[in-house]
Amino acid sequence: MSFARFKSILSIGCPALFLLLSLSCFSQATPYVNPNVRASESLSGYWKYIVDPYENGYYNYRLEPFEEQEDTSRNAFFTDSKPRDRSELIEYDFDLSDSIYVPGDWNTQKEKLFFYEGTVWYRRLFNSTIKDPANRVFLSFGAANYKADVYLNGQKLGSHTGGFTPFSFEITSLLKDTVNSLVVKVDNKRLKDGVPTVNTDWWNYGGITRDVNLLETPSTFIEGFSIQLERDDPGHIVGLVQLNGIDRSGSEVEVHIPELGKSVLLKTDEKGKASFRTSVDSLRLWSVNDPKLYKVIFNTKEDTITDMVGFRTITVKGRDILLNDRPVFLKGISIHEESPIRGGRAHSKADARQLLGWAKELGCNFVRLAHYPHNEHMVRLADSLGILVWEEIPVYWTISWENEATYENAANQLQELIRRDRNRASVIIWSMANETPTSNARNRFLTDLAELTRSLDPTRLISAALEQSSYQGDPWVRTIEDDFARVTDILSFNQYIGWYDGLPDKAEKISWKIQQNKPVFISEFGGGAKQGYFGDKHTRWTEDYQEYLYEENIKMLSSIEQLRGMSPWILVDFRSPRRMLPKIQDGWNRKGLISEEGIKKKAFYTLQKYYLSKE
Repeated sequence: MSFARFKSILSIGCPALFLLLSLSCFSQATPYVNPNVRASESLSGYWKYIVDPYENGYYNYRLEPFEEQEDTSRNAFFTDSKPRDRSELIEYDFDLSDSIYVPGDWNTQKEKLFFYEGTVWYRRLFNSTIKDPANRVFLSFGAANYKADVYLNGQKLGSHTGGFTPFSFEITSLLKDTVNSLVVKVDNKRLKDGVPTVNTDWWNYGGITRDVNLLETPSTFIEGFSIQLERDDPGHIVGLVQLNGIDRSGSEVEVHIPELGKSVLLKTDEKGKASFRTSVDSLRLWSVNDPKLYKVIFNTKEDTITDMVGFRTITVKGRDILLNDRPVFLKGISIHEESPIRGGRAHSKADARQLLGWAKELGCNFVRLAHYPHNEHMVRLADSLGILVWEEIPVYWTISWENEATYENAANQLQELIRRDRNRASVIIWSMANETPTSNARNRFLTDLAELTRSLDPTRLISAALEQSSYQGDPWVRTIEDDFARVTDILSFNQYIGWYDGLPDKAEKISWKIQQNKPVFISEFGGGAKQGYFGDKHTRWTEDYQEYLYEENIKMLSSIEQLRGMSPWILVDFRSPRRMLPKIQDGWNRKGLISEEGIKKKAFYTLQKYYLSKE
């Protein structure tokens, strides 16, 4: 049973207690060790791989897992075996197999795997480089889509489910002094009870799609921390630290912010936790125009980690979204995690710079990272650029609402996302879902996720991309009738008037009846255009049609009195197996304002003009 489904949500007055509660949820038997805050050794590069659609390397011919057998067969791929003599039958060989680059998806690296969904085995050999034999060593994955089973020197480290969140395993006791064999079974099959489910509108990229790193820590180390402005009193910084190791209790931790001249000395409790609250003067608040980041250093007698952190508040008051107590209009765009021009799953800092650079050029102060957690490079770069961020998990369309395991999967991905990004000033919205059909089971599912989120992080806003409907049966008046709208902090919804709902000129006939006293945010609108295809504004798929659609939608949406932002769909054309119209789509969703070749369409400049007028 999940945390959200068995706990009662407490009204705790002290934000430090909220933080302490949140950190307790992140503590795991194998903690996540983040390579972005401490030294690490990258395992990026070419790995050997074997395609295994029948999973012969995992099961015997009776479909019994090799790893559950008392005497493991050397034909199990994770043993990385070689014949001991000329007579032994071993039916695989990583050394003789092809190579593939990590991080990266297999679909765009290998033509024969373009549409492949199933199991691929990866193998990487590395030498142990431990600096101190008393230290511990962790293996950290940024993400692997969708399920990963990880083995070191023939021993299973564990499994991870969820294609877009990070995970780690401790490998200290299994390391060899010489060559170590790391084998990872990655399976990207779509599952009805998965998160996401079988039906999506993006490419199901498979593989180890983000960085893999080795990290060495002291025997007792800083597992995690949280630091931010106090929710109800921004004159104070509150935070917490979690230690991991045999000496975690009663240990001293120093929190130091050099530029503020602040140092706080803490002592951990029996579980290795310590919280603090300290006043601050002359603090430059992080904002879109001044994305100030402070160096924050955490020290123990054994360990030191450093991060760059911005301090700001984000709240809602009536119909306004307040950044540092000042109203802000969210000039946004939605983004998929695809690498423009190179193609495939985005994974590098360069990919993040290109995507967010285009968003800045568009005039954006906000991005919606859809429809799953993006690479940590994106939110860290958003911190430095002053771009506000909406993050979401892939609870998308027709999730199995009644299945407890599906909820546990979604809740785990949400916790892993919050654990990773809870110190990023740019992140202001946690989104629970996208375009999900209303039902009692769905409402319980999403409400439980929202309660879990608020228990872990009460400082950010909750939302979901809802759907609009007709008001009292009148097709010309639109409204939001969704019980989950009572749970969210902002009223976000998708609408496609002019594309799936009539033609662009229909927008001028539509009015909106918004009954919730909340900020309205349009999480999606838009339409497709093939870059370079021109005609009159009534010819679908032309840049002229898309431009006209944007013009009419912007006018219509601007008439909503409580409109406080939008993130049209989408920045760049992206791959989708649902979109196969020859000569136009050819496997691409064409709603981007920029083509997959990096060429801007006419509607890009229409939205840019509107955003510049909102300065």
